[in-house]
Amino acid sequence: MKKCIALLTATAMTFGLLSACGSPSQETAQAGEALEETATEETQADGMTQTDDEVIFTVGFDAEFPPYGYMDENGEYTGFDLELAAEVCERRGWELVKQPIDWDSKDMELSSGSIDCIWNGFTMDGREDAYTWSVPYVDNSQVFIVKADAGIASFDDLAGKLVGVQKDSSALAALEGDAKDLAATFAELNQYADYNTGFMDLEAGAIDALAIDIGVADYQIKSRGDGYLIMEERLATEQYGIGFLLGNDELKDQVEATLLEMVEDGKFMEIAEKYGLEGSVCLGK
Repeated sequence: MKKCIALLTATAMTFGLLSACGSPSQETAQAGEALEETATEETQADGMTQTDDEVIFTVGFDAEFPPYGYMDENGEYTGFDLELAAEVCERRGWELVKQPIDWDSKDMELSSGSIDCIWNGFTMDGREDAYTWSVPYVDNSQVFIVKADAGIASFDDLAGKLVGVQKDSSALAALEGDAKDLAATFAELNQYADYNTGFMDLEAGAIDALAIDIGVADYQIKSRGDGYLIMEERLATEQYGIGFLLGNDELKDQVEATLLEMVEDGKFMEIAEKYGLEGSVCLGK
């Protein structure tokens, strides 16, 4: 049975939000006899849920974004970010719920309380005021990946080529923003729901290049063989953070403090090395 974590103010109740704050006497004044009747029912406040035994921490992630979040060969959700979240939960005594989401719907999932945070290679740049952010933990770049024998080595070589990119991605934002002049030279820019589909088209020759996060590009090349390369020129650079609902500083502080503890004792870098991201992480350096 589930009970509310005291995080929201009593004022919010007038707008239909469930809350529990202050002392038990205050809660009784707010809810009266109804509190006793619903004390064991599921309630939520500020994104966190508590049962009689544990706190539930629900992480929203893109299940098609390795090595940060994906489904492995055993049908289990895993990845760098999910392992970090699992370690945070183990240390805090929370239960982790891994919630795959449609990336286009991430804001709705967060604002509705379906998830407690967005933790999956989530770019802070350009979104600084839209979320409550943890400290940045990965320095990331957007790059182009091409077939090794394609004869494409520079941005100039992309002129007249078919290029792919994931919808609502940082690479797409760059191509629609600072790099829009570059995008204007492409024969076409195809948008994909996920990068796995984009790689299938690249492999089949349906596109000539794929704009992608460098960590994902490294992972894909390692898993697919030596037939691909990453162009040296960078499309953009950015940092990853954990995005919480704007104003949810309490939950952010709890997660961040545990993450920094993992940096101090070496667990953070151990997980980064497992996924080949030791050169990309910036936390603790």
